[in-house]
Parts: sequence; C-alpha cells; structure tokens
Amino acid sequence: MVTIGSVAANFTRDLEQNFATIADFVAQARRRDVDFLVFPEAAIGGYLSSLGNHGDTVKTTTRSLPPAIRLDGPELARVRSIAGDMVVAIGFCELGGDGETRYNAAVLLDGERIYGSYRKVHQPLGENMSYAAGDGYGAFDTPVGRVGLQICYDKAFPEAARMMALEGAEIIASLSAWPAARTATAENLQDDRWTYRFNLFDTARALDNQVFWVASNQSGSFGSLRYVGNAKIVDPGGNVLATTALDSGLAVARVDVEGTFRTMRAGMFHLRDRRPDVYGPLVAADTAAAPWREVAHA
Repeated sequence: MVTIGSVAANFTRDLEQNFATIADFVAQARRRDVDFLVFPEAAIGGYLSSLGNHGDTVKTTTRSLPPAIRLDGPELARVRSIAGDMVVAIGFCELGGDGETRYNAAVLLDGERIYGSYRKVHQPLGENMSYAAGDGYGAFDTPVGRVGLQICYDKAFPEAARMMALEGAEIIASLSAWPAARTATAENLQDDRWTYRFNLFDTARALDNQVFWVASNQSGSFGSLRYVGNAKIVDPGGNVLATTALDSGLAVARVDVEGTFRTMRAGMFHLRDRRPDVYGPLVAADTAAAPWREVAHA
C-alpha cells in the first residue's frame, strides 16, 4: 500500500515563502502518512506571469522570470532536507549546463537522493519564448514504485503518458500551472472550460494507460493567470479518489498499486492489446502531407 498526496497551492517569486509553503505541506502530508507527495509545476519560484505575447521572456529581461536553479544547487538541497524519507515531485526552472538555457522542469527526490528529472516537452502559447523544450520522457524507480513525470500541457498529448506507461510507470505525476480560460472565463471557475479540460485529461490519461495518475496544480492567481486548482489522485479505472477542487489544499488517497493492477489488467489490458503494427502514421518522420497541416494553414 502507498499513500499519495497531491498539492494545490500558490507559488510566486518569493523563494522563502515558497519554501515555507513546501515545508507546511510536507508536514501536513507527514501527519497523514503520505509516502509520495506531488507539488505543482514551478513550485520553486513561480510560473510566468502571463501566456502568449508576455513580458516574461529571455529576449527582454530576466527580472520577471523565475530564478533558474541547478539540480545540484542549494534550492533543491533545501527541498531534500524538508522531504526527509518522503518521496517528492516538484517543479522548478532548471538552468542548463551552458549557464544560460532555461527549462521548465520537474524533479523526483527524497532526503537521500534525486531519482530522476524531466524537462517539459510540449510548450503552449509562447512558453518557448522563455524556456527551451525537453526532448524525452522517462520512468524512475523509487521507494513508492516506478514513477513517470510530465508537466501541464503534456497531458494533452496521449503519446507522452503512453511512453512512460510502456517504460513500466505505475504512477504518473502530472505537475501543472494550469489556468482558467483567458476569454469568456466562467464566473465559477469549476465550470470553466479549461477546468473541464484539465480534469478530463487527468481521468482519460489514467484510464488510457491503466496507471495511477497524480495531478497537482497551482491555485490562486499570479500575474494575469488565475489557476484552477483541482489537484487530484485518479486510479487506473479513471476514478477520482481525492481532489481539492478549486481550493488550495492537499488531496490524499491510499492505494494498493499491485493489487489494483492485478485486478484491472486481468481482463482488458490496454498496453498488452495495442496494435503498433497499424500505428505507423503516428510516428512517421515526414508529416508534411498530414491533413491537419492543411487545416492549420487554411
């Protein structure tokens, strides 16, 4: 049995406030016997202040960007000291080896070691103005099981989660700074169309791959973005076991990974029943003639 926690909270450029929030949620999680705790995208230093043609760009200034930190830097060492024996996934802005390139990243760690890290592959609405893109996915062995990492917009792409599932991921942590719609925003954010999509992607990806899905998200506001919260744990059948809804807070669920997999995969096992022999167009290198290109440029 594994107890999983997922966080919805607000993170800004104030690192000391961020670390205090991280420590508070770890303490809450510890009181609830959580083994694996997932924080949102950009929990260390906050996300961009807007999407699209925003001012948070390397081309204009780095003042408004989140601080870029290294995997072996003091910031993540501080998170490790807070985590102790708890496995934690957390988002941050990673500084590349050249000392200049920035990545929207996530890391999987505890007080003893870093188990793996990930750089966001899919970039929405001008995010490439501030971050370079990652180039792959992985699954990492940890004391709570084999865990995959992805960030926010990645959840809109079934291939991302499927790659990790095929690498044996039992739990996929999806860390987000997912906002409400920028236009025609619903008065009640729980009814907003972007909230709906966020929640639908979470349940669909869990069911697609028959894995445990842990979705964290920012809450509150930062810059022009209003976040939709809805941190949750979803089981391999697409059932939401716990959620924060719009509120800041901690969603917690205790799960039997091995037992659930044994039961669910005894019948229809999606990974086993794939037909990769007919999926060629999905991975074709030349997509110039793809119908969606004609629609996009019409």
